[in-house]
Amino acid sequence: MTDSFVDLVDLACERFGGSVVASNDEFFAAKENLIKRDPPTWIEAKYTERGKWMDGWETRRRRGVTDDTHDWCILRLGASGHVSGVNVDTTNFKGNYPAACAIDVTDLGGVPSVDALLVAVWREILPRSPLRGDSPNLLSVDPAPLATHLRLRIYPDGGVARLRVHGRVVADWDTLRRRGDVDLAAAGHGGFVLACSDMFFGSRHNLIMPGDVTHMGDGWETKRRRGPGHDWTIIRLAARGTIRRIEVDTRRFKGNAPAACSLDACAVDDETVLLQAVDADDRRLWQQLLPPTALQPHARHSFENEIRSFDGATHVRFSIYPDGGVGRVRVYGRPDSVG
Repeated sequence: MTDSFVDLVDLACERFGGSVVASNDEFFAAKENLIKRDPPTWIEAKYTERGKWMDGWETRRRRGVTDDTHDWCILRLGASGHVSGVNVDTTNFKGNYPAACAIDVTDLGGVPSVDALLVAVWREILPRSPLRGDSPNLLSVDPAPLATHLRLRIYPDGGVARLRVHGRVVADWDTLRRRGDVDLAAAGHGGFVLACSDMFFGSRHNLIMPGDVTHMGDGWETKRRRGPGHDWTIIRLAARGTIRRIEVDTRRFKGNAPAACSLDACAVDDETVLLQAVDADDRRLWQQLLPPTALQPHARHSFENEIRSFDGATHVRFSIYPDGGVGRVRVYGRPDSVG
Protein backbone atom coordinates (compact mmCIF):
# COMPACT_ATOMS: atom_id res chain seq x y z
CA MET A 1 0.00 0.00 0.00
CA THR A 2 1.32 3.44 -0.90
CA ASP A 3 0.75 6.46 1.29
CA SER A 4 1.68 9.00 -1.38
CA PHE A 5 -1.86 10.39 -1.18
CA VAL A 6 -0.94 12.31 1.98
CA ASP A 7 0.71 14.99 -0.17
CA LEU A 8 -2.65 15.81 -1.76
CA VAL A 9 -4.96 18.50 -0.42
CA ASP A 10 -7.19 17.68 2.57
CA LEU A 11 -10.62 18.15 1.00
CA ALA A 12 -12.40 18.08 4.38
CA CYS A 13 -10.23 20.40 6.47
CA GLU A 14 -11.97 23.45 7.93
CA ARG A 15 -9.30 25.76 6.43
CA PHE A 16 -10.27 24.39 3.01
CA GLY A 17 -13.94 25.11 3.61
CA GLY A 18 -15.00 21.70 4.87
CA SER A 19 -17.61 21.31 7.59
CA VAL A 20 -19.16 18.58 9.73
CA VAL A 21 -22.91 18.61 9.19
CA ALA A 22 -24.34 15.70 11.18
CA SER A 23 -23.61 12.72 13.40
CA ASN A 24 -25.72 10.21 15.27
CA ASP A 25 -23.89 10.83 18.56
CA GLU A 26 -21.22 13.14 20.03
CA PHE A 27 -21.77 12.57 23.73
CA PHE A 28 -18.15 12.90 24.90
CA ALA A 29 -16.55 15.12 22.23
CA ALA A 30 -17.89 17.29 19.41
CA LYS A 31 -17.92 16.15 15.80
CA GLU A 32 -16.49 19.50 14.63
CA ASN A 33 -13.12 18.55 16.14
CA LEU A 34 -12.61 16.00 13.36
CA ILE A 35 -11.60 18.61 10.78
CA LYS A 36 -9.64 21.07 12.90
CA ARG A 37 -6.49 22.20 11.21
CA ASP A 38 -4.17 21.80 14.22
CA PRO A 39 -2.95 18.40 15.45
CA PRO A 40 -4.93 16.89 18.34
CA THR A 41 -3.91 17.96 21.83
CA TRP A 42 -4.04 16.29 25.22
CA ILE A 43 -4.78 18.18 28.45
CA GLU A 44 -4.14 16.11 31.54
CA ALA A 45 -6.87 16.15 34.22
CA LYS A 46 -9.28 18.23 32.13
CA TYR A 47 -12.82 16.96 32.54
CA THR A 48 -16.30 18.13 31.57
CA GLU A 49 -19.63 17.22 33.16
CA ARG A 50 -19.75 14.28 30.72
CA GLY A 51 -16.28 12.92 31.30
CA LYS A 52 -12.68 13.35 30.14
CA TRP A 53 -12.20 16.26 27.71
CA MET A 54 -10.97 14.92 24.38
CA ASP A 55 -9.80 16.76 21.28
CA GLY A 56 -11.72 14.73 18.73
CA TRP A 57 -15.12 13.18 18.04
CA GLU A 58 -16.18 10.63 20.64
CA THR A 59 -19.43 8.72 21.02
CA ARG A 60 -20.82 7.00 24.10
CA ARG A 61 -20.35 3.29 24.82
CA ARG A 62 -22.93 1.16 23.04
CA ARG A 63 -24.67 -1.78 24.69
CA GLY A 64 -26.24 -4.76 22.94
CA VAL A 65 -23.63 -4.56 20.16
CA THR A 66 -24.12 -6.62 16.99
CA ASP A 67 -21.67 -7.10 14.14
CA ASP A 68 -23.17 -4.18 12.20
CA THR A 69 -23.49 -1.74 15.12
CA HIS A 70 -21.80 1.54 14.28
CA ASP A 71 -21.80 5.31 14.76
CA TRP A 72 -21.53 7.76 11.87
CA CYS A 73 -20.58 11.30 10.98
CA ILE A 74 -21.23 13.22 7.72
CA LEU A 75 -18.84 15.85 6.34
CA ARG A 76 -19.31 18.37 3.55
CA LEU A 77 -16.07 18.67 1.57
CA GLY A 78 -14.59 22.09 0.95
CA ALA A 79 -14.56 21.34 -2.79
CA SER A 80 -15.91 18.46 -4.82
CA GLY A 81 -13.30 15.93 -5.84
CA HIS A 82 -12.02 12.38 -5.97
CA VAL A 83 -10.80 10.92 -2.67
CA SER A 84 -7.47 9.07 -2.89
CA GLY A 85 -6.97 8.15 0.75
CA VAL A 86 -7.82 9.05 4.33
CA ASN A 87 -6.03 9.38 7.64
CA VAL A 88 -8.29 8.25 10.48
CA ASP A 89 -6.19 9.62 13.31
CA THR A 90 -6.89 8.17 16.77
CA THR A 91 -4.13 10.08 18.57
CA ASN A 92 -4.76 10.20 22.36
CA PHE A 93 -7.59 7.66 22.08
CA LYS A 94 -5.94 4.66 23.74
CA GLY A 95 -8.69 2.63 25.40
CA ASN A 96 -11.62 4.20 23.62
CA TYR A 97 -10.84 4.11 19.89
CA PRO A 98 -13.10 2.30 17.39
CA ALA A 99 -12.19 -1.23 16.37
CA ALA A 100 -12.77 -0.43 12.69
CA CYS A 101 -14.10 2.15 10.24
CA ALA A 102 -15.59 2.44 6.77
CA ILE A 103 -16.03 5.38 4.38
CA ASP A 104 -18.88 6.28 2.00
CA VAL A 105 -19.28 9.24 -0.38
CA THR A 106 -22.10 10.91 -2.27
CA ASP A 107 -22.35 13.66 -4.89
CA LEU A 108 -25.09 16.21 -4.27
CA GLY A 109 -25.24 19.67 -5.79
CA GLY A 110 -25.75 22.87 -3.83
CA VAL A 111 -25.93 22.76 -0.04
CA PRO A 112 -28.29 19.89 0.77
CA SER A 113 -30.06 19.65 4.11
CA VAL A 114 -29.28 17.00 6.68
CA ASP A 115 -32.56 15.30 5.83
CA ALA A 116 -31.53 15.09 2.18
CA LEU A 117 -28.16 13.63 3.13
CA LEU A 118 -29.75 10.98 5.34
CA VAL A 119 -31.73 9.59 2.38
CA ALA A 120 -29.01 10.13 -0.27
CA VAL A 121 -27.48 7.28 -2.24
CA TRP A 122 -24.07 6.59 -0.69
CA ARG A 123 -21.28 4.58 -2.28
CA GLU A 124 -18.73 2.75 -0.14
CA ILE A 125 -15.15 3.63 -1.12
CA LEU A 126 -13.39 2.11 1.90
CA PRO A 127 -14.70 -1.19 3.22
CA ARG A 128 -14.65 -1.89 6.93
CA SER A 129 -11.00 -1.70 7.99
CA PRO A 130 -9.32 -2.25 11.39
CA LEU A 131 -7.93 0.75 13.28
CA ARG A 132 -5.01 1.18 15.67
CA GLY A 133 -5.37 3.26 18.80
CA ASP A 134 -3.40 6.43 19.58
CA SER A 135 -2.04 6.49 16.05
CA PRO A 136 -2.55 7.77 12.52
CA ASN A 137 -4.30 5.21 10.31
CA LEU A 138 -3.41 5.82 6.63
CA LEU A 139 -5.90 4.05 4.40
CA SER A 140 -5.71 4.13 0.60
CA VAL A 141 -8.90 4.28 -1.43
CA ASP A 142 -9.48 2.66 -4.80
CA PRO A 143 -10.47 5.05 -7.64
CA ALA A 144 -13.43 6.88 -6.15
CA PRO A 145 -16.40 8.63 -7.75
CA LEU A 146 -16.85 12.39 -7.60
CA ALA A 147 -17.85 13.38 -4.08
CA THR A 148 -19.25 16.45 -2.36
CA HIS A 149 -19.89 14.74 1.00
CA LEU A 150 -18.29 11.92 2.97
CA ARG A 151 -19.65 9.64 5.68
CA LEU A 152 -17.37 8.09 8.29
CA ARG A 153 -18.69 4.94 9.97
CA ILE A 154 -16.97 3.67 13.14
CA TYR A 155 -17.51 0.18 14.61
CA PRO A 156 -19.02 -0.08 17.11
CA ASP A 157 -18.32 3.26 18.87
CA GLY A 158 -15.46 5.31 20.29
CA GLY A 159 -13.28 8.29 19.47
CA VAL A 160 -11.40 9.65 16.46
CA ALA A 161 -9.19 12.71 16.85
CA ARG A 162 -8.92 13.89 13.23
CA LEU A 163 -10.11 12.79 9.81
CA ARG A 164 -7.97 13.86 6.85
CA VAL A 165 -9.53 13.29 3.43
CA HIS A 166 -6.82 13.58 0.79
CA GLY A 167 -7.79 13.86 -2.85
CA ARG A 168 -7.95 15.84 -6.07
CA VAL A 169 -10.31 18.75 -6.61
CA VAL A 170 -12.66 18.75 -9.60
CA ALA A 171 -13.72 22.34 -10.31
CA ASP A 172 -16.81 23.48 -12.19
CA TRP A 173 -14.97 25.20 -15.03
CA ASP A 174 -18.11 26.03 -17.01
CA THR A 175 -19.18 28.24 -14.10
CA LEU A 176 -15.70 29.60 -13.41
CA ARG A 177 -15.17 30.70 -17.02
CA ARG A 178 -18.26 32.89 -16.83
CA ARG A 179 -16.66 34.84 -13.97
CA GLY A 180 -13.80 36.17 -16.11
CA ASP A 181 -10.41 36.13 -14.40
CA VAL A 182 -10.04 33.38 -11.80
CA ASP A 183 -7.14 32.18 -9.67
CA LEU A 184 -5.68 29.47 -11.89
CA ALA A 185 -3.33 28.31 -9.13
CA ALA A 186 -5.84 28.02 -6.27
CA ALA A 187 -5.99 24.70 -4.47
CA GLY A 188 -9.76 25.14 -4.35
CA HIS A 189 -9.83 25.02 -8.15
CA GLY A 190 -7.46 22.06 -8.43
CA GLY A 191 -4.07 23.77 -8.45
CA PHE A 192 -1.15 21.87 -6.91
CA VAL A 193 2.33 22.88 -5.76
CA LEU A 194 4.34 20.22 -7.52
CA ALA A 195 7.82 20.85 -6.13
CA CYS A 196 10.03 23.35 -4.33
CA SER A 197 13.67 23.92 -3.48
CA ASP A 198 13.09 23.97 0.29
CA MET A 199 10.29 24.25 2.84
CA PHE A 200 12.12 24.04 6.13
CA PHE A 201 9.77 26.35 8.07
CA GLY A 202 6.51 26.23 6.10
CA SER A 203 4.94 23.86 3.58
CA ARG A 204 4.90 24.74 -0.11
CA HIS A 205 1.22 23.75 -0.23
CA ASN A 206 0.30 26.75 1.93
CA LEU A 207 1.06 29.09 -0.97
CA ILE A 208 -2.22 28.34 -2.76
CA MET A 209 -4.56 27.65 0.15
CA PRO A 210 -7.80 29.62 0.59
CA GLY A 211 -7.96 32.68 2.80
CA ASP A 212 -5.33 35.00 4.21
CA VAL A 213 -2.28 33.94 6.17
CA THR A 214 -2.93 33.81 9.92
CA HIS A 215 0.71 33.41 11.09
CA MET A 216 4.14 32.65 9.62
CA GLY A 217 3.60 28.91 9.84
CA ASP A 218 0.63 29.33 7.51
CA GLY A 219 2.85 30.26 4.55
CA TRP A 220 5.80 28.88 2.61
CA GLU A 221 9.14 29.65 4.26
CA THR A 222 12.63 28.40 3.43
CA LYS A 223 15.75 28.21 5.57
CA ARG A 224 18.38 30.98 5.43
CA ARG A 225 20.79 30.58 2.53
CA ARG A 226 24.51 30.88 3.26
CA GLY A 227 25.69 30.79 -0.35
CA PRO A 228 24.63 31.57 -3.93
CA GLY A 229 21.29 30.72 -5.48
CA HIS A 230 17.64 31.29 -4.68
CA ASP A 231 14.53 29.34 -3.74
CA TRP A 232 11.63 28.36 -6.00
CA THR A 233 8.35 26.50 -6.28
CA ILE A 234 6.57 24.97 -9.27
CA ILE A 235 2.78 25.16 -9.35
CA ARG A 236 0.63 23.03 -11.62
CA LEU A 237 -2.25 25.26 -12.66
CA ALA A 238 -5.76 23.95 -12.26
CA ALA A 239 -6.48 24.68 -15.92
CA ARG A 240 -4.61 25.95 -18.95
CA GLY A 241 -5.08 29.65 -19.31
CA THR A 242 -3.82 33.11 -20.06
CA ILE A 243 -2.13 34.69 -17.06
CA ARG A 244 -3.02 38.35 -16.59
CA ARG A 245 -2.19 39.28 -13.00
CA ILE A 246 -0.49 37.88 -9.91
CA GLU A 247 -0.66 38.69 -6.23
CA VAL A 248 2.20 37.97 -3.82
CA ASP A 249 1.30 38.28 -0.14
CA THR A 250 4.12 38.62 2.37
CA ARG A 251 1.88 39.62 5.28
CA ARG A 252 2.99 38.15 8.62
CA PHE A 253 6.55 37.91 7.24
CA LYS A 254 8.11 41.05 8.73
CA GLY A 255 11.77 40.22 9.22
CA ASN A 256 12.06 37.31 6.83
CA ALA A 257 10.31 38.28 3.58
CA PRO A 258 12.27 37.74 0.35
CA ALA A 259 14.01 40.74 -1.20
CA ALA A 260 12.44 40.01 -4.60
CA CYS A 261 10.42 37.50 -6.61
CA SER A 262 9.95 36.44 -10.22
CA LEU A 263 7.48 34.34 -12.18
CA ASP A 264 8.02 32.07 -15.19
CA ALA A 265 5.43 30.03 -17.09
CA CYS A 266 5.42 27.10 -19.46
CA ALA A 267 3.02 24.93 -21.44
CA VAL A 268 3.92 21.25 -21.09
CA ASP A 269 2.21 17.90 -20.87
CA ASP A 270 5.24 15.95 -19.64
CA GLU A 271 6.04 17.00 -16.08
CA THR A 272 9.15 14.81 -16.07
CA VAL A 273 10.76 17.16 -18.59
CA LEU A 274 9.61 20.12 -16.53
CA LEU A 275 11.13 18.87 -13.28
CA GLN A 276 14.43 18.06 -14.97
CA ALA A 277 14.73 21.71 -16.01
CA VAL A 278 13.60 23.17 -12.72
CA ASP A 279 16.93 24.76 -11.81
CA ALA A 280 17.99 25.52 -15.36
CA ASP A 281 17.47 28.92 -16.96
CA ASP A 282 16.04 27.17 -20.02
CA ARG A 283 14.12 29.79 -21.99
CA ARG A 284 13.05 27.14 -24.49
CA LEU A 285 10.84 25.80 -21.71
CA TRP A 286 10.32 28.60 -19.19
CA GLN A 287 9.10 32.00 -20.37
CA GLN A 288 9.63 34.90 -18.01
CA LEU A 289 6.39 36.68 -17.12
CA LEU A 290 7.70 38.79 -14.25
CA PRO A 291 11.43 39.61 -13.96
CA PRO A 292 12.99 39.77 -10.50
CA THR A 293 10.96 42.47 -8.76
CA ALA A 294 11.39 43.94 -5.29
CA LEU A 295 9.08 42.84 -2.47
CA GLN A 296 8.22 44.57 0.76
CA PRO A 297 7.78 42.76 4.07
CA HIS A 298 4.31 42.34 5.55
CA ALA A 299 2.52 43.57 2.41
CA ARG A 300 0.19 42.41 -0.35
CA HIS A 301 1.65 43.02 -3.81
CA SER A 302 -0.28 43.07 -7.09
CA PHE A 303 1.48 42.86 -10.45
CA GLU A 304 -0.54 43.42 -13.62
CA ASN A 305 1.12 45.97 -15.89
CA GLU A 306 4.45 44.29 -15.14
CA ILE A 307 3.21 40.88 -16.37
CA ARG A 308 4.19 39.66 -19.83
CA SER A 309 1.29 37.92 -21.57
CA PHE A 310 1.44 34.14 -21.91
CA ASP A 311 -1.28 31.98 -23.45
CA GLY A 312 -2.00 28.34 -22.64
CA ALA A 313 0.12 28.17 -19.47
CA THR A 314 0.01 24.85 -17.61
CA HIS A 315 2.61 25.53 -14.89
CA VAL A 316 4.32 28.48 -13.26
CA ARG A 317 7.65 28.72 -11.47
CA PHE A 318 7.58 31.20 -8.59
CA SER A 319 11.05 32.17 -7.40
CA ILE A 320 12.16 34.19 -4.38
CA TYR A 321 15.50 35.93 -3.89
CA PRO A 322 17.43 34.75 -2.06
CA ASP A 323 15.16 33.01 0.47
CA GLY A 324 12.46 33.76 3.04
CA GLY A 325 8.72 33.45 3.47
CA VAL A 326 5.64 34.18 1.38
CA GLY A 327 2.10 33.62 2.58
CA ARG A 328 0.07 33.30 -0.61
CA VAL A 329 0.51 33.50 -4.38
CA ARG A 330 -2.54 34.14 -6.59
CA VAL A 331 -2.24 33.64 -10.35
CA TYR A 332 -5.23 35.30 -12.00
CA GLY A 333 -6.15 34.63 -15.61
CA ARG A 334 -8.66 33.32 -18.11
CA PRO A 335 -9.03 29.54 -18.26
CA ASP A 336 -9.25 28.13 -21.76
CA SER A 337 -9.60 24.43 -21.08
CA VAL A 338 -9.84 22.00 -18.19
CA GLY A 339 -6.35 21.29 -16.82
